[in-house]
Amino acid sequence: MNKRQFLLMGTALGVGSLMARTGLSQAASSGGGSFEISHSDAEWRSMLSQARFNVLRKEATERAFTSPLNNEKRAGTYHCAGCELPVYSSETKFDSGTGWPSFYKSLPGAIGTRIDRSLFMTRTEVHCRRCGGHFGHIFDDGPPPTGKRHCLNGLALTFKPKGAA
Repeated sequence: MNKRQFLLMGTALGVGSLMARTGLSQAASSGGGSFEISHSDAEWRSMLSQARFNVLRKEATERAFTSPLNNEKRAGTYHCAGCELPVYSSETKFDSGTGWPSFYKSLPGAIGTRIDRSLFMTRTEVHCRRCGGHFGHIFDDGPPPTGKRHCLNGLALTFKPKGAA
């Protein structure tokens, strides 16, 4: 690949990613019009840290191996960091080796999904069904019984140990 091809490919990747992310982030920021909990960007910014805002409302991805939740081993429940909806049980968490908290299934009725065509690939994005907060993506390389890997940003979640109030 020559320099010109490299630059053209880089530009195409950037534009394609920006176009895909702009459509998705506008839907998440506005609540997509179909979520129980909906706030303006200004309201979300006042409620969330900048890092959580970027992940939950703008579909950013935290760096691998940076979330303390990746190493969380206690029994309990993971909640949406945007609206506190319980979304995953520790019983379905597993070590995927990817550097992000991973689960093979969500709690019933807790998540929504949509197709994400950013970065020149098609993936399944997973989000909170109540507020639309972006969690991460679902892949088909997980363990039994589902064969799914819900690869999530730790910043999108909070953890409540079993028995905690």
